[in-house]
Amino acid sequence: MLYGRENCHGGDIYAGDVRLDFSASVSPLGTPKSVIDALTRVLPELYHYPDPCCRTLVQAIAKFERVPQERILCGAGASELIYTYCEAVRPKRAMVLAPTFSEYAIALQRTGCEIVRHTLAAEQNFDLQEDLLPRLSREGIDALFLCNPNNPTGRLIPGELLEKILLRCRERNIALFVDECFLSLSDGANDLTPFLPDVPQLFILKAFTKSYGMAGLRLGYGLCADKELLQKMSAAAPPWTVSTPAQAAGVAALKNAAFLAENRALIRAERPRLEEELRKLGFWVCPSQVNYILFHGAPDLHEKLMRRGMAIRNCANFEGLAPGWYRVAVRRREENEQLIAAIKSVAEE
Repeated sequence: MLYGRENCHGGDIYAGDVRLDFSASVSPLGTPKSVIDALTRVLPELYHYPDPCCRTLVQAIAKFERVPQERILCGAGASELIYTYCEAVRPKRAMVLAPTFSEYAIALQRTGCEIVRHTLAAEQNFDLQEDLLPRLSREGIDALFLCNPNNPTGRLIPGELLEKILLRCRERNIALFVDECFLSLSDGANDLTPFLPDVPQLFILKAFTKSYGMAGLRLGYGLCADKELLQKMSAAAPPWTVSTPAQAAGVAALKNAAFLAENRALIRAERPRLEEELRKLGFWVCPSQVNYILFHGAPDLHEKLMRRGMAIRNCANFEGLAPGWYRVAVRRREENEQLIAAIKSVAEE
């Protein structure tokens, strides 16, 4: 590969003839018109460098999140912030879940960090359990990475357990990285933002990618009360990482609360139907609490669907999973029906 490694994520619609992409778990409603309009308006500004401090965007985020501006750092997508965080913190020994989003471990390993895996069990719907707490005390870790809801399992961490983890990390001075990029599309309200002032070890990751259908623009932000950490992260990134169009799009998106509500309503209506159809086809389905569904099927299902123009996320490369595990996004009803019809067609071969 010219760029150094194979793509290990969903959303690569450029490698084949993809008619419907269920491999990327982004907004089923697409991108808000207000964002498209903002992009059009800002085109004459492309002559100028973008604001390196993202001033207007930071003000909008501060108002939206109800946090001081000095607790916000913007980046070119969540992935950039994961890498700059690891570069700034440089933990010697960090714990990640298995399965979970792979970029945490990849970014940590680039800094020479030792990875400790906390394995989740399919028999427990891959839910995080309280057996994590004693491990935080005995494993000698200096960083913990959590994804809430977890990717690819679609499961939320219970609020009571989250608070216990926060307390344990504060007691033992463990850097706690919590990825909430999918939280706004989930069934939960366990946003950790209110805990920022009392837990300086806490860093919260958020992004516009999923909620507002802005994957192609690359825009995310982090929240943290540790100003020194945010300064180190900023220093670890090159200048002007957040483009002028991305900044304008972010400001426009945050003004559109109705769009998030519409997305959540669609997901709540369509996810149970899609889960039930997958179960009828004989698949084991992990009960989802967000806009994507993890299930287990035949090891070659993704290849056969791709030949029909349908892309689903092959999860075989997730630590803790194996061939036959897949993740599909919840999309509009007619699109979900096309996916089920394609899977039935595969079964009839």
